[in-house]
Amino acid sequence: MSDQSTPSTQNTNSGNEDWVFLALRLFLGLRWLFAGLDKFGSVGNYSFENYYAKMSGMAGGIAENSIIPGWAAKIFALPMGYLMLILAITILLGIKMRISLIVSLFLYVGLSVGLMAVDEQHGIAWLGIHLIISVMALKLVSHAKWVVLKD
Repeated sequence: MSDQSTPSTQNTNSGNEDWVFLALRLFLGLRWLFAGLDKFGSVGNYSFENYYAKMSGMAGGIAENSIIPGWAAKIFALPMGYLMLILAITILLGIKMRISLIVSLFLYVGLSVGLMAVDEQHGIAWLGIHLIISVMALKLVSHAKWVVLKD
């Protein structure tokens, strides 16, 4: 018996992978969008003032409760919300998908390091799941359809 696929089976598998990648892309893009917007919000009020207060507070909390120095926590925290929104836009619109997914992976790793430093086990587990989803998306990026700007 031969284990070779017929052309119609290959086309079906390719079509399925296109849809799987689209679902991963939508999940990751919307996840970054809502996470980024949350950084600017405070009880329905979105502003830059809220953003800088939240992110400075987050950086201060990490610095106070871990070995990470305050300057390093601020360098990571202050641009984070903007980066999340940029990732949301690039992933949802399909702009340089491979680069967007690689940046996404490293941002999830950075967020995980911050939570590891303050020993927040529950959050680390959630970020690990997001990291796995990002890896799956990166492995399927060749199936990116409906994109604005290819790699």
